[in-house]
Parts: sequence; structure tokens; C-alpha cells
Amino acid sequence: MEEKRYESLKIENIVASGVIADSIDLAEVSQRIPACELNTKRFPGAVYRIEKPKIASLIFSSGKVVLTGIRNREALTEGLEIIMNSLREAGVACYDEPRVAVTNIVCSYDIGKYINLNKVVITLNLENIEYEPEQFPGLVYRIKDPKIVALLFSSGKIILTGGKNLEDIKRGLDFLEQKLESIM
Repeated sequence: MEEKRYESLKIENIVASGVIADSIDLAEVSQRIPACELNTKRFPGAVYRIEKPKIASLIFSSGKVVLTGIRNREALTEGLEIIMNSLREAGVACYDEPRVAVTNIVCSYDIGKYINLNKVVITLNLENIEYEPEQFPGLVYRIKDPKIVALLFSSGKIILTGGKNLEDIKRGLDFLEQKLESIM
């Protein structure tokens, strides 16, 4: 029953960041790794894209990395290993154990019914809500605990962001559905 409830919950993107080395020579790395681009006029880091799993990584000279486009934990582990191996082959002294953690998960969810956004605005706590339909068709609802931001659309589609794990996302969704039940 529990999993059925979250059937339409889908991870769209996972962002992870952390440190993988003490320092990285970006000019050297971008020359040695074909899929690694460096354009310091546009961005202070190197952009390294891998295809399988499909991940875009931002690599900085400080040894920090940001990985995005990840769809699940396995892809994060696998992708990080590929990136670090490529960097090692390019001469970077990477840590044996990278200090990289998930910083944000973006999920989509379909509540399965129409949401009257005007009614939501009138009924719920206004300090947590932003709704300007002339600017953006969705309602922004900021949940304090867990710290999740939900974008609600009248179609019943919801985007949840800000969670560091799926449990936080599900707790945020439960809180949101409880609030919406009282007005739908």
C-alpha cells in the first residue's frame, strides 16, 4: 500500500557536491580529457559531461565538484567513480574516498486531481505561499519541516525540491497532501 501511494513520484534530478581532491589543474585536465571543457571567460570551472550514466559535472581548481543530472543513487556512485578515474588518468591526485553528498533532489508527482490554486491561497498560511499567476502558472509553497519547496499546478502536477533524501521528499509530500485534503 505504502509504495502505491507514491507511485507517480519520480526523481527528475539529483544534485551532489563535495570535495574530491586538494587541488585540480583545470587547464591540464581539460586538455587531457576530451569531454571536459574549460572556458574561464564564461565560467570559473571545467564542465565534464559523461554519457553513461548521463551526468554533468562542474570541476573547480579548489578540488570541489558539483554533479547534476543524476537520476538515482547508483548513477551517482557509478558516475563519480568514472569522473574520478578520468581525473586520476589525467594526473589529478584524487582522494581515495571522495567527500561528496546529495545536496538537492528534484521530484515530480501527480496528485491525480485538479487543484484550485486560488482556494489554496485563500485557505492556507500565506507566509509560506507565493502565487502570481500573471508571472508563473504555479503556486510556490515553502514547507518548513522538512525544508521542501513545492510547486503546485492546477493540473494536479507537483514539483518538489530541496530534499536531501527521498524520505524528506515523501514527508513533504505527506504534509502537502494533508493540507490540500482539507480544502479539496
